[in-house]
Parts: sequence; C-alpha cells; structure tokens
Amino acid sequence: MSAHCANACSATGVENIETGTTVREQTELHVCNSQTHEFVYSDRDFIRSGVLWLDKRRVGLNSDCAAGCQPLSRFDLTLRLGWLEKEQLGFFRYHLGDLQTKILPGPHGFVAQLNIQRGKERRKPQEIQSIRQSFNPNQFNFNKIEPGEILFEIRKENKHEPSTESQFSTVSNGQSVSGTDAAQIDPNGPAYLDGGVTHTKTLVVINVSPLEFGHCLIIPEPSLCLPQVLTRDVVRIGIESVLLSSHPGFRVGFNSLGAFASVNHLHLHGYYLDHMLCIESARTEPLCAGQAFHLLSDTPAGFLFYTEGECLGALIHNICKVTDCLVEKNIAHNLFVTRGRPPGSSLHSGPSRPGIRVIIWPRLSCFGAKEETAFNVALCELAGHLPFKNRQDFDTITEAEVTEIVQKYLLPEKEFSMLQSQLMHLLHE
Repeated sequence: MSAHCANACSATGVENIETGTTVREQTELHVCNSQTHEFVYSDRDFIRSGVLWLDKRRVGLNSDCAAGCQPLSRFDLTLRLGWLEKEQLGFFRYHLGDLQTKILPGPHGFVAQLNIQRGKERRKPQEIQSIRQSFNPNQFNFNKIEPGEILFEIRKENKHEPSTESQFSTVSNGQSVSGTDAAQIDPNGPAYLDGGVTHTKTLVVINVSPLEFGHCLIIPEPSLCLPQVLTRDVVRIGIESVLLSSHPGFRVGFNSLGAFASVNHLHLHGYYLDHMLCIESARTEPLCAGQAFHLLSDTPAGFLFYTEGECLGALIHNICKVTDCLVEKNIAHNLFVTRGRPPGSSLHSGPSRPGIRVIIWPRLSCFGAKEETAFNVALCELAGHLPFKNRQDFDTITEAEVTEIVQKYLLPEKEFSMLQSQLMHLLHE
C-alpha cells in the first residue's frame, strides 16, 4: 500500500463497532494497488436497505462517519480514499478543509456553507448561449484534464434489465430510432436518449475546485464529446452511484445548459454532504398512477421520481422522457439524486432513507457566463444546500431571502402548471 493511501486511512479511518477494525481497510488493497483503477460493480452491490441518518453524538463515532455506525460501502471506500490521496498529492486548486457550516433558522432547514476559495480559484465558466449548444473542442473539456485527476473508471459487469431496456427506443428530432442505429445519432443534435447503449468507459474524476468532501465528476465516454444533455446511460450511472453508497449524504446532480452548467461536456456532479436535506422527506403529490411520478411542491416546485432499486430501466426511461421533453421545449433544468423517504411519508418521518428520490426542476434559462462570487441557483441551491463564496452573504442571509432568490429562477406558476399537464400526458402514452 502506498504511503499516501496509508496516511489517508490512518487519518480518517472509521471504526466498525462490532469488529473493532477500520472499515476502510476492507478496500485498501483494491484502491491503492489496482493497476487499472477500475471499479467494477453489479446489481448485487446496491445498498437497498439500512441507509439512515444516526445521531453521531449518541453513538460516539468519529465525525467522518456521518451516517452513524453503518459501514461505508466498497464504492464509498474507493471514492473517499482516492479523493483523499489526490488531495495529499496536491491535485486540487485549494485545500477544502472543514467548511464553516450552519443551518438557517426556518422550516426548510437550509444548509449554508462558506467556500470563498471556490469563487476565487475555480476555472472560469464557459459562456452558454443555448440549451442545445454544440460541443466545442476548442473550449475546455474533460479530454484536457490531467491524468492524475482521474480517480477510477466505473463499469458495470452485467447489463441491467436487458429484457426491459431493449424495448425502449431513442428519440431524435421526433423520430423513433432503435437498436444499433441509436448509437449513431449526432451527439450535437437535439435532446436524445441513447437507446440503452452502455458507454464502454465512464470516468470518475476529482473536481479540482471542490464544493464539499468527495466532490467528483462522473463523465461517460469523454472521447465521444457529448454536449451537456442527459442520456439514459448517464441517468442510469447517476442513480446507480447513489445506490452503491451506504452513506445517506452522498448526492449526485446535473445542471443543464442554461441552468448554470459550467462546461458543455456531458457530466454529473457527485459529493458528500454531512447533513440531511428537507427534500429527502418533503411532501409529494402523485401525478401518474404506476409511474412513480410525483409533484414536489413544498420545496422549490419540481417533479420527483422514486425507486428502491427495482425496475430501473422503466424508471430511467420515464425520467429521460421528461428531460428530453424539456430540452425539446428549450426549458433549462437541474436534476438531483439523493437517498430519501417514499412519497406519501409524513414530513421528516424518521432517519431511514430506504429509496432514491430523483428530482427534476424546470427553470428559467440563464445564459452568458455566470458571476462566480454571486449566489447562483443551480442543483445544490435548489436542493437546499447553499454554498456561499463571500462572507457577507453567508453571515446575513435568511431563509426568506433565499426562498425569494430561488423563486426568481423558477418557471412562473402558469407555465409550470401547463408543463405539468403536458408531462402527465406524455408519461401516460
């Protein structure tokens, strides 16, 4: 085992109460000595039960074990150890440290964090002019990153639900495409699904300007130079990444073009946040019977899908029907994947997080280059996690002010209601 990995394990190891061993030792050999840096998984690795928030003070554990005494999964260990090693090797633009964090008073429980360095040090965001903007090889893209920024490749050893996946077709320019033809669709064209074609190479790389611990980018087949438009395969990877984690604070998200995506090269964000968010248990209203499609109304208005890991093919198909529709209508959107309570649960009912909530927020488009020191409303802010890049805002902002700012980025009520009706009709087809 390398000295860097050994130091990371000893500095931040989490002790398993039952055995007295450090659970991170379970995968030290895999993480540090792997020649291919490949993380291979199957459905058997999904954590389908036992994910919950526990009171760390009650169990008396190191703060690194935010989820309480439950062991970290193989995926968590691989990601967290690799991230710590990259930090020790100096690949980040700044040392993250322990971010100053507070919960804003009020019913939403917004989690505010001060991260001044991210506003100063991160790469300048690209100017975005269209939700369907073509990939530009002359701009920064993830084929230009340093090799040392790569944490690992992630690959599924078996195709998920082949009998279900094969029945779905790709949509491009309103035409149905299936089979091998789906893989030939112009990636710079309008919104499309990828027909169940699994990308052969998905990279997990560090975000060199992290907003929280473990902040990484999930990039499917970078060499294809896909623009920042969701595909079925990247949605699958995002949901399955959360299912692979036993930590309730691991989240994955997506910013479309026009919704503060900074790089027009298909990617997801993943990171750990050691705090519960209201959207994990917020009230929902069913919209389509049998489609796991719900309205999220108590927090910023959006649409919610729910799963406990079953029938993912059908769920992903429906999610992409929604996001494809949004792109076709030129509606910017953010997507957030988190552990959560089943729809219909009473508000904030208990610490258990048995399933996955996938939330889609349609919103007003914001074009041009974003101001990095401003409070920009993207996937984190809509979810109730508020990274601030200047102290004055962090020290003085209130829940009411946050709510007012966020509301300005959302669709007007009448437009949202019309979209809701259209999506319900779409999912009933």
